[in-house]
Amino acid sequence: MAALLAGLTAALTLSACGVPPSDVIQAGEPASGMVSPSPKSSVPTVIPVYFLHKGDLTPYLRKIGDAGDFGAVVRLLFDGPTTSEAGAATTELPPLTGTPKVAIGDDRTFSIQLPKDVPPLSRLAMRQLVCTVAHVTLPSAAPAGDANRDGATAAPTVDTQRSLAQTSVHVVGDGWTMTQSDDSCPDPLQP
Repeated sequence: MAALLAGLTAALTLSACGVPPSDVIQAGEPASGMVSPSPKSSVPTVIPVYFLHKGDLTPYLRKIGDAGDFGAVVRLLFDGPTTSEAGAATTELPPLTGTPKVAIGDDRTFSIQLPKDVPPLSRLAMRQLVCTVAHVTLPSAAPAGDANRDGATAAPTVDTQRSLAQTSVHVVGDGWTMTQSDDSCPDPLQP
Protein backbone atom coordinates (compact mmCIF):
# COMPACT_ATOMS: atom_id res chain seq x y z
CA MET A 1 0.00 0.00 0.00
CA ALA A 2 2.86 2.38 0.79
CA ALA A 3 4.35 1.75 -2.66
CA LEU A 4 1.04 2.53 -4.34
CA LEU A 5 0.74 5.73 -2.34
CA ALA A 6 4.32 6.78 -3.24
CA GLY A 7 3.65 6.12 -6.95
CA LEU A 8 0.41 8.11 -6.88
CA THR A 9 2.15 11.02 -5.12
CA ALA A 10 4.93 11.06 -7.72
CA ALA A 11 2.44 10.99 -10.61
CA LEU A 12 0.42 13.87 -9.18
CA THR A 13 3.55 15.91 -8.51
CA LEU A 14 4.79 15.51 -12.07
CA SER A 15 1.44 16.27 -13.67
CA ALA A 16 0.80 19.29 -11.51
CA CYS A 17 4.01 21.17 -12.22
CA GLY A 18 2.17 23.92 -14.08
CA VAL A 19 3.19 23.04 -17.64
CA PRO A 20 0.15 22.79 -19.89
CA PRO A 21 -0.02 19.88 -22.35
CA SER A 22 0.89 20.74 -25.96
CA ASP A 23 0.93 19.22 -29.43
CA VAL A 24 4.01 18.64 -31.58
CA ILE A 25 5.86 21.90 -32.17
CA GLN A 26 7.13 22.43 -35.74
CA ALA A 27 10.71 23.67 -35.67
CA GLY A 28 11.75 23.53 -39.33
CA GLU A 29 14.53 21.54 -40.95
CA PRO A 30 16.63 19.05 -39.01
CA ALA A 31 19.98 20.25 -37.74
CA SER A 32 22.83 20.35 -40.20
CA GLY A 33 26.44 21.35 -39.99
CA MET A 34 29.93 20.30 -40.82
CA VAL A 35 30.36 16.78 -42.06
CA SER A 36 33.33 14.80 -40.83
CA PRO A 37 35.76 14.10 -43.66
CA SER A 38 36.25 10.51 -44.66
CA PRO A 39 39.17 8.99 -42.82
CA LYS A 40 42.30 8.61 -44.92
CA SER A 41 43.11 5.08 -45.90
CA SER A 42 45.79 3.49 -43.80
CA VAL A 43 46.77 1.31 -46.76
CA PRO A 44 49.87 2.73 -48.46
CA THR A 45 49.91 3.58 -52.15
CA VAL A 46 52.66 2.46 -54.52
CA ILE A 47 54.15 5.26 -56.62
CA PRO A 48 57.09 5.39 -59.04
CA VAL A 49 60.04 7.57 -58.07
CA TYR A 50 62.67 8.11 -60.75
CA PHE A 51 66.34 7.45 -60.10
CA LEU A 52 69.18 6.83 -62.52
CA HIS A 53 70.30 3.35 -63.49
CA LYS A 54 73.45 3.48 -65.64
CA GLY A 55 72.55 7.08 -66.51
CA ASP A 56 68.98 6.31 -67.62
CA LEU A 57 65.82 7.37 -65.81
CA THR A 58 64.30 4.30 -64.19
CA PRO A 59 61.16 4.05 -62.05
CA TYR A 60 61.53 2.48 -58.61
CA LEU A 61 58.32 1.74 -56.75
CA ARG A 62 57.87 3.10 -53.26
CA LYS A 63 55.08 2.89 -50.74
CA ILE A 64 53.71 6.19 -49.45
CA GLY A 65 50.88 6.88 -47.01
CA ASP A 66 49.19 9.60 -49.10
CA ALA A 67 50.09 9.89 -52.78
CA GLY A 68 48.06 13.10 -52.90
CA ASP A 69 50.63 14.74 -50.60
CA PHE A 70 52.99 15.89 -53.35
CA GLY A 71 55.26 17.55 -50.79
CA ALA A 72 55.86 14.09 -49.29
CA VAL A 73 56.40 12.64 -52.78
CA VAL A 74 59.05 15.30 -53.53
CA ARG A 75 60.76 14.71 -50.15
CA LEU A 76 60.75 10.95 -50.82
CA LEU A 77 62.50 11.52 -54.16
CA PHE A 78 65.08 13.93 -52.71
CA ASP A 79 65.85 11.40 -49.95
CA GLY A 80 67.47 9.31 -52.69
CA PRO A 81 67.70 5.57 -53.26
CA THR A 82 67.15 3.20 -50.34
CA THR A 83 69.97 1.00 -49.08
CA SER A 84 68.76 -1.89 -51.22
CA GLU A 85 68.51 0.35 -54.33
CA ALA A 86 71.87 2.07 -53.86
CA GLY A 87 73.78 -0.71 -55.64
CA ALA A 88 71.99 0.02 -58.92
CA ALA A 89 70.33 3.41 -58.52
CA THR A 90 71.87 6.86 -58.24
CA THR A 91 70.46 10.37 -58.12
CA GLU A 92 71.46 13.78 -59.42
CA LEU A 93 69.25 15.50 -56.84
CA PRO A 94 71.01 17.22 -53.95
CA PRO A 95 69.97 16.41 -50.38
CA LEU A 96 67.45 18.84 -48.91
CA THR A 97 67.93 20.57 -45.57
CA GLY A 98 64.44 22.05 -45.55
CA THR A 99 60.95 21.20 -46.72
CA PRO A 100 59.94 21.98 -50.32
CA LYS A 101 56.63 23.76 -50.94
CA VAL A 102 54.48 22.21 -53.65
CA ALA A 103 51.41 23.74 -55.31
CA ILE A 104 49.35 22.24 -58.12
CA GLY A 105 47.39 24.26 -60.65
CA ASP A 106 44.16 23.13 -62.31
CA ASP A 107 46.11 22.53 -65.52
CA ARG A 108 48.47 20.01 -63.79
CA THR A 109 51.24 22.58 -63.52
CA PHE A 110 53.32 21.90 -60.44
CA SER A 111 55.16 24.71 -58.74
CA ILE A 112 57.92 23.51 -56.42
CA GLN A 113 59.74 25.98 -54.17
CA LEU A 114 63.00 24.44 -52.94
CA PRO A 115 64.82 25.55 -49.77
CA LYS A 116 67.28 28.45 -50.17
CA ASP A 117 70.46 26.37 -50.07
CA VAL A 118 69.65 24.16 -53.10
CA PRO A 119 71.81 24.86 -56.17
CA PRO A 120 70.29 24.86 -59.68
CA LEU A 121 69.30 21.35 -60.76
CA SER A 122 71.08 19.47 -63.52
CA ARG A 123 69.11 18.36 -66.57
CA LEU A 124 68.89 14.78 -65.25
CA ALA A 125 67.89 15.95 -61.75
CA MET A 126 65.11 18.05 -63.26
CA ARG A 127 63.89 15.05 -65.28
CA GLN A 128 63.89 12.90 -62.12
CA LEU A 129 61.68 15.46 -60.40
CA VAL A 130 59.37 16.05 -63.37
CA CYS A 131 58.85 12.35 -64.12
CA THR A 132 58.20 11.48 -60.49
CA VAL A 133 55.47 14.08 -59.92
CA ALA A 134 54.01 13.54 -63.40
CA HIS A 135 53.49 9.82 -62.85
CA VAL A 136 51.86 10.00 -59.44
CA THR A 137 48.13 9.45 -59.67
CA LEU A 138 45.59 9.56 -56.91
CA PRO A 139 45.88 6.65 -54.46
CA SER A 140 45.33 3.03 -55.32
CA ALA A 141 46.07 0.45 -52.66
CA ALA A 142 49.49 -1.15 -52.63
CA PRO A 143 49.23 -4.85 -53.37
CA ALA A 144 50.79 -7.00 -50.69
CA GLY A 145 54.27 -8.24 -51.43
CA ASP A 146 55.11 -5.70 -54.12
CA ALA A 147 57.85 -4.02 -52.14
CA ASN A 148 60.87 -5.31 -50.24
CA ARG A 149 61.59 -4.57 -46.59
CA ASP A 150 62.87 -1.08 -47.48
CA GLY A 151 59.54 -0.33 -49.18
CA ALA A 152 61.11 -0.35 -52.64
CA THR A 153 61.14 -2.53 -55.72
CA ALA A 154 62.69 -2.05 -59.15
CA ALA A 155 59.86 -3.51 -61.25
CA PRO A 156 56.72 -1.45 -61.90
CA THR A 157 53.31 -3.08 -61.43
CA VAL A 158 50.22 -2.90 -63.61
CA ASP A 159 48.57 -0.76 -60.89
CA THR A 160 51.03 2.08 -61.56
CA GLN A 161 49.29 4.47 -63.94
CA ARG A 162 50.37 7.57 -65.76
CA SER A 163 47.99 10.45 -66.02
CA LEU A 164 46.91 11.15 -69.59
CA ALA A 165 47.18 14.90 -69.04
CA GLN A 166 50.54 16.51 -69.76
CA THR A 167 52.31 17.80 -66.69
CA SER A 168 54.57 20.82 -66.42
CA VAL A 169 56.86 21.43 -63.44
CA HIS A 170 58.15 24.86 -62.46
CA VAL A 171 60.97 24.70 -59.89
CA VAL A 172 62.08 27.80 -57.98
CA GLY A 173 65.36 27.93 -56.08
CA ASP A 174 67.43 30.68 -54.52
CA GLY A 175 67.85 33.06 -57.47
CA TRP A 176 67.01 30.52 -60.19
CA THR A 177 63.96 28.95 -61.86
CA MET A 178 63.51 26.03 -64.23
CA THR A 179 60.44 24.73 -66.07
CA GLN A 180 60.05 21.42 -67.87
CA SER A 181 57.22 19.24 -69.17
CA ASP A 182 56.91 15.48 -68.81
CA ASP A 183 57.06 14.76 -72.56
CA SER A 184 60.48 13.08 -72.25
CA CYS A 185 59.57 10.83 -69.30
CA PRO A 186 59.81 7.07 -69.69
CA ASP A 187 56.63 5.08 -69.13
CA PRO A 188 56.57 3.59 -65.61
CA LEU A 189 54.82 0.49 -66.99
CA GLN A 190 57.83 -0.46 -69.12
CA PRO A 191 60.51 -2.32 -67.14
